[in-house]
Amino acid sequence: MLAAQKQFAAGELSAPAFKKIEDGAVEEAVRLQEDAGLEIVTDGEMRRQSFQSQMTAAVEGFGEHTLDAFLWGEWRGHAGVGNWSKERPATLGVVGKLRRRRHLSAEEFSYLRARTRQTAKITLPSPSLWVNFWSRERSGHVYPTLESFLAEVTEILGDEVRELARLGATYIQIDAPHYALLIDPQTRAFYEQQAGSLERWLERSIEVDNAVIGAAPRDVTIGFHL
Repeated sequence: MLAAQKQFAAGELSAPAFKKIEDGAVEEAVRLQEDAGLEIVTDGEMRRQSFQSQMTAAVEGFGEHTLDAFLWGEWRGHAGVGNWSKERPATLGVVGKLRRRRHLSAEEFSYLRARTRQTAKITLPSPSLWVNFWSRERSGHVYPTLESFLAEVTEILGDEVRELARLGATYIQIDAPHYALLIDPQTRAFYEQQAGSLERWLERSIEVDNAVIGAAPRDVTIGFHL
């Protein structure tokens, strides 16, 4: 799958051929989970560059970015792995009005639902994660404030929840690992710099998370991943 992604990006693999490999990776992930006896299965997020990246893949306006946009930071591992450090890309920042070209995860869910009898779970990124893609310098001409940008992101994610529910999704997970990372002083300082104060950012984050959760009908289970 990783090799196919590189070949496809380089133009060495056609879209139909790549999709066939991608579909096979999803089916293998489903079989693995079912064989383990799981009652709730995912597609392994095989169609994503990052757990967040279906947003940037489906929505215009985020500007040019690489995988580093999702991976930057100070990462610490045990002795066998070691530490890893990556600076936040200097050019990171939304540069245009957000415009959805397609639904973020409808394809993922529809394909998964058709290939398992278990509960199909789909995941979406927390809207407050996208603080990372707002820049006073690069984004101010289109989103003068962080709040105005998060409002657009929240609207897109709320629409996605409604579309997934319409397609039959009964289990949607909101991924929000950044909350747990606030125990790290450097991470905390970044969010304070972006939002003005940690208290204000947390208040706004809870508001937008609740707005996305509130878009789901009552028969949809919402998971929240930290």
